[in-house]
Amino acid sequence: MSAPDSLREALGRLSGPAKASLAALGGFAALLCWQLLPQWRHNADLAHGWFMPAIFLILLHESRTAGPQRFLRSGFVGAAAVALLAAAGLAALAAAGLYAAAIEWSNALVKSLLAVSLSCLLGAALVHLSNERTRLVPCNWSAWVAIGLWPLSAPLPPGLYSRITLGLQLWVSSSVMDVLQLLGVAAHRQGNVIELATVSVGIEEACSGVRSLVSCVFVALFLSAAAVRATWARAVVISVAAPLALAMNFIRSLTLTLLANRGVDIAGFWHDATGYAVLLITAAMLSGFAFALDENREPQSSSDFRFPISAFRFASPAFRFSSVVLAGSLGLAALLVVFFVSNTRAAAGLNAPAPDLIALLPAAPPGWTAAAVEEFPEFRGLLHTDVLVQQAYRGGPADRPVQITFYLAYWHPGQASVSEVDDHTPDACWPGSGWIPQPAFPASQRLSAGGRTLAGPESRLFANQGVPRYVWFWHLYDGRPIPFKNPYSARALLQIAWHYGFRQKGSQMFVSVSSNQPWEAISGEPLLAEFFARMRPLGL
Repeated sequence: MSAPDSLREALGRLSGPAKASLAALGGFAALLCWQLLPQWRHNADLAHGWFMPAIFLILLHESRTAGPQRFLRSGFVGAAAVALLAAAGLAALAAAGLYAAAIEWSNALVKSLLAVSLSCLLGAALVHLSNERTRLVPCNWSAWVAIGLWPLSAPLPPGLYSRITLGLQLWVSSSVMDVLQLLGVAAHRQGNVIELATVSVGIEEACSGVRSLVSCVFVALFLSAAAVRATWARAVVISVAAPLALAMNFIRSLTLTLLANRGVDIAGFWHDATGYAVLLITAAMLSGFAFALDENREPQSSSDFRFPISAFRFASPAFRFSSVVLAGSLGLAALLVVFFVSNTRAAAGLNAPAPDLIALLPAAPPGWTAAAVEEFPEFRGLLHTDVLVQQAYRGGPADRPVQITFYLAYWHPGQASVSEVDDHTPDACWPGSGWIPQPAFPASQRLSAGGRTLAGPESRLFANQGVPRYVWFWHLYDGRPIPFKNPYSARALLQIAWHYGFRQKGSQMFVSVSSNQPWEAISGEPLLAEFFARMRPLGL
């Protein structure tokens, strides 16, 4: 067995397209780190991401110096693998760009797809560069782990994160409750809240165990590639990671609950101290376990044969094909990045005058009263706009009073994506204030007011303690109503991106009418006729 080729020798054998591919991959990795930096800085679940660039390089070095020196022969299988991995990477990158157009680049789903895209493209490069002609990086476990850790350094997609977090919250709270009963501690559990004799303890998202679970799996994979050689030992280290993380987080939650039961204020110091202690102890236990299993095997090399630098000139068709596919895919990836970034920037027009929303609200007709206009300054940051008003009217017969409320919000061109506006519809906001949606109510209705038929709205019915509330709302884009898309559906987000994501020059307006009476009972009110007459020039 011979020592692996020096890095200079391996790089010298690379063709021009291969060297360009390496440079492109380095650029993509740097861009991903730049995208993930805010998450690494502010999201405690991803604090391990700070070490990802260094770990990536360490594991690549480990693969060349300590791992088995496995190099692949040129052939159809390897070329097909390069093509499939490159195609998967491009598909993930395209999906990330489309989602960015719908929900902006900072969304967790976008960052997750970018990390998956980089891993797939790196995988394609590994299959090609571990060829027996290039011998740059061996095709071994350390190299694949270096590639596979990137998605674990990115946030989980929101839907997956919510499901995992909720499941862990309920499991932890239930398990803590079982132990409290065994210890004779008086307690009552409601969901993820444990009510003790004098205080209530809630198992929040940060205490669910997601942080320790992701970090522990990350560390286990790294140790399996850097500290363990035997395949069975690697499998043991990885399989132990998740149960160990969950067990340690359970111990932490139980400890905090027992402290709270003794009257200790667990907020602040105790909460943070136990969290960091659990992470450090878990990582130390896992590291000690991994090093105990290490067999300290010597580096292996599959062959002492060296191709000359000009070997690419005489390469097989399959090798040439994979080289062209890799270089072409990375070139296309660069074009996709430029296209999506240039077409998802905020458009000009933020300083253009907004319509006078207050002027669109009619005066109270005889026999009616109007509440003062509300402008909700506390919601401006959440809604990404400071142009919003609401006014409620009350009138009608004394035995059957009628309430009608108008709500208007406006966004300058490029100020918010279509999905960001749809993200704050009554479906998302009303249930949080006690209004329960009634699913039997039709989602769309044909309405008329002031002698004309209105554009079809989205219709909802909510109830709060038996009191009904009918809601009709419209989303206007560039002066015309657009169909509502569920902002929590991945498919709907792609449809939004395809139709509206790159049209950043259109202003947006959200219009809502709500009442305690159905439309049939209020459609003849002059109040509605005047309101929709004023809205007509704006597209409604």
